[in-house]
Amino acid sequence: MSFPSHFSSRATRGLALMAALAATHGLTQAQGVAPGVAAPRNVVSLSATATQEINQDLLAVSLNVTRDGSQAAEVQSQLKQVLDAALTEARKEAKPGSMEVRTGHFSMYPRYNTQGKINGWQGSAQLVLEGTDMPRIAQVAGKLTQLNVTGVDYGLSRAAREASESALLTQAVARYRAKAQDVSRAFGMNSYVLGEVSVQSGEPGFDSRPTPMLMKAARAEMAEAPLPVAPGKGTVSVTVSGSVILTP
Repeated sequence: MSFPSHFSSRATRGLALMAALAATHGLTQAQGVAPGVAAPRNVVSLSATATQEINQDLLAVSLNVTRDGSQAAEVQSQLKQVLDAALTEARKEAKPGSMEVRTGHFSMYPRYNTQGKINGWQGSAQLVLEGTDMPRIAQVAGKLTQLNVTGVDYGLSRAAREASESALLTQAVARYRAKAQDVSRAFGMNSYVLGEVSVQSGEPGFDSRPTPMLMKAARAEMAEAPLPVAPGKGTVSVTVSGSVILTP
């Protein structure tokens, strides 16, 4: 079946117009602009970061105890006995913020014989000392001779991080504005208008360092010896990112 040539021409122009409108609608949506509103021109995306290294002031020491036995209940009871005694000893020196005491993981695993049947159990329990008073934490960790030190982690306290971020925010904003002005001049514009801006801060985690095996071996002969600690530096960063509209 065929159509008159004038009908075919009008249909083709109509389809082309519909496609153009659909493409324009999709573009404005992708740019976050409502249909019917002109998209902003001369928009440039920018980011600026300010970074600082500060001394790590937070220490977390992980201590573990393991026990073996033929019965799961027996192993669990032994772990509880050791952990309760360690908690009682550590809490004598606990102080909010300076040194806090908490339990960590607690696990039980079956042992199997050559026939694949359970012939015993092995369990593990963890105690964690954490805070900003490193000498106190080291001293207490050295006293808990029934447990082995399995992890020494350093980090930044919330107070130290927030104090550093406050100063870095001012620096990052100043760098962002300076970069926006430089970009404006590079494009032959006189100034700029701030668009959408976001601020993000780095969240440094703990810096985990392995504990030397020799130190573990020496613990049996050095009762109540303090744990050697040597904190390093942590990095804090604040990033300002967003867009600016260049103006003549």
